[in-house]
Amino acid sequence: MKKVFISLGIILLFQASANAQFLKKLQQKAADAAEKVIDKKIEQKTDKLIGGDGQSSSDGSTASPSGTNTGSGSPAAGSSSGRMRNTQGAGLVTTPPDVKENLNSAETAFKAQNYGDSRYAIQQAILGVEMEIGNKLLKSLPETVAGLAREANQDQVSSSGWGWAGLNIQRTYQSDSRQFKFAIANNSMLSAINQFIVNGAYAQTSTNGEQKWKQIMIKGQKAIIEYDASSGYKVSIPLGQSSLLTYEGINFANEQEMVAAVSQFNIDEIKRTLGEK
Repeated sequence: MKKVFISLGIILLFQASANAQFLKKLQQKAADAAEKVIDKKIEQKTDKLIGGDGQSSSDGSTASPSGTNTGSGSPAAGSSSGRMRNTQGAGLVTTPPDVKENLNSAETAFKAQNYGDSRYAIQQAILGVEMEIGNKLLKSLPETVAGLAREANQDQVSSSGWGWAGLNIQRTYQSDSRQFKFAIANNSMLSAINQFIVNGAYAQTSTNGEQKWKQIMIKGQKAIIEYDASSGYKVSIPLGQSSLLTYEGINFANEQEMVAAVSQFNIDEIKRTLGEK
């Protein structure tokens, strides 16, 4: 009988050990399954953060909502990280505001006591006038300067529309080795600078015997000419109370060549167009 109980005990002991091992395997499988679910959730969240939708293909790449592979394969045309990029469009129309139409709108709004609308229409009318002046000035400028042809795609006219407070006109002439830039800045903040130059406060100076800038006369106008070894020549000519002409020359041989290039511009005509005295 004693042997029977011992045998039975041994059998039960083995059975308990087997059950324990079985339970341990079940727990391990459950843990592995849970870990895979968590990893998948993390992967989906990460994909969404970087622009995907969390759908992974067998090779580990992420599929976009349209079904196009944006992972290890090449991205879809016009897209980057799942975001579509613009590849068409003609840009904006550059026609200046209609001056007469805006003046009529301003008068109508003023009579109706819509002062905000009236003010806006007047501003648009002023903007239209300034843009017309800028385009007219560009057409009056020389097509070539010092043997350099103008860069048509760099002509620029900009204005804030607040009446001579921000009209800017720019033109660039260029070759492979030389460049000449002309600009008109019309801004009330320039009046102090202009008076500074006109009244002679800009004294001639030199550093270590090297001339940096000095006053000169160009076509009867007081001007400042500057030279820097890295940026080249610059000539500044004040007009009236609020306008300033600037000329910049890169790789010009000397002061005389720079002054000759500046002299190709009809400064008197520019003054009349801007209404400066």
